Amino acid sequence: MKMQRVFLVWMAMAILGGMGCAPVSRQPQVLTGQYPQSYVKEGDEKTRVNYLLYLPESYPKSRKRWPLMLFLHGLGECGNDLEQLKVYGPPKLIAQEGRQFPFIIVSPQCPEKGWWASDLQIAALSALLDDIVARYRVDVDRIYVTGLSMGGFGTWRLAVDYPRRFAAIAPICGSGDPAKAERIKHLPVWVFHGAKDGTVPLRASEAMVAALKKAGGNARFTVYPEAGHDSWTETYNNPELYEWLLKQKRAKEKLD
Repeated sequence: MKMQRVFLVWMAMAILGGMGCAPVSRQPQVLTGQYPQSYVKEGDEKTRVNYLLYLPESYPKSRKRWPLMLFLHGLGECGNDLEQLKVYGPPKLIAQEGRQFPFIIVSPQCPEKGWWASDLQIAALSALLDDIVARYRVDVDRIYVTGLSMGGFGTWRLAVDYPRRFAAIAPICGSGDPAKAERIKHLPVWVFHGAKDGTVPLRASEAMVAALKKAGGNARFTVYPEAGHDSWTETYNNPELYEWLLKQKRAKEKLD
């Protein structure tokens, strides 16, 4: 009986082949939603970045290129457990509230004792973005960076180091180097800070906004009068932030 079943299967395949029916090819499945990924720079094992990747539900159904949001977490979420990233910001809204976004969202994790604004991590973030752009349908004229606390520091630093790469940035309760603000005077910037922040003083954001305005930039600045260090919860819960980001596009004349 076993040999008979094998023979019948073989005959069926032969008949289908004779009818011109080719085997169905299996395309690699594209996962949507938020899931863990890891990037290692080719030839440089030290440049490893673990991250959460979010792809919108309609990503596999459309051939369009998508805006990308890079989210940088705060100091408390450093380490090697990507679940820690789901406590704040867009990763939390996706994981805990089922929020859907019209962006590809990349949420990397800084290593233990690392610092987003360091030379090492800025280089790693740039390499990660290169890899994402190479492998996914990213609209390179609509790449945005936002981050909270330590991630706010990283947002400022990444922007001034790669001033022609991004369409807009939204640093939250962070700080940067006012002397380098002129590098991003062309860039749409929306800054957020709590007036009662005892961890990163309000004057840190004030100094960056003042330097941008002096250089001819036009930074938008939101100060929460009663907020302490946590100025990110209200910010990331505000749909206006995402609407504003989506309106920003890297202008061709700014690439010269």
